[in-house]
Amino acid sequence: RCFWGWLNAVFNKVDYERIQAVGPDRAASEWLLRCGALVRYQGYQKWQQDYNGLPTGPLGKYKIEAINATESCIMYRGFDYLDGLEHVTEIKLQKCIYIQDECLQRLSETKNLQKSLLQLKIISCGNVTDKGIIALHKL
Repeated sequence: RCFWGWLNAVFNKVDYERIQAVGPDRAASEWLLRCGALVRYQGYQKWQQDYNGLPTGPLGKYKIEAINATESCIMYRGFDYLDGLEHVTEIKLQKCIYIQDECLQRLSETKNLQKSLLQLKIISCGNVTDKGIIALHKL
C-alpha cells in the first residue's frame, strides 16, 4: 500500500517547466491521464482517456472543457496544473481516495475555475467532510 501511495505522489508532482513548454491545457491533460482521469476538449464530444493518444497540433489548440476523475489518483499535490485552465466548465470527482477537504478548498480558490466552472460533482469521496463542502463557497 505504501508503494502505491508513493507512486501516485510521483504521478502528481507538478512539472512547471513542462507547463511553460507545452501550455497549461496540454500539461494538465498529461497529468490527469497519467493519474487515470479523463478529459474532454472544447468542441469535441469524445473523452480522451489514452495518454499515448493525446492529440497533437499547435500549442493551445486543445482546451480542456471537462474533467472526469472517477477512481483516479489525483491529489492535492498536482492541483497546480489546474491554475492555467480557463475553459473548464465541469469536473467530476467520484471514488477518488486522495481527494480531501484541502483539495476542495484549493478548487474554490482557483481563480480561473471561479470564472468558468458550471458543474462540480463530488461522489463517494470518503475523505471529504462537511468542511470541504463548505470550502466550495468561493465557486
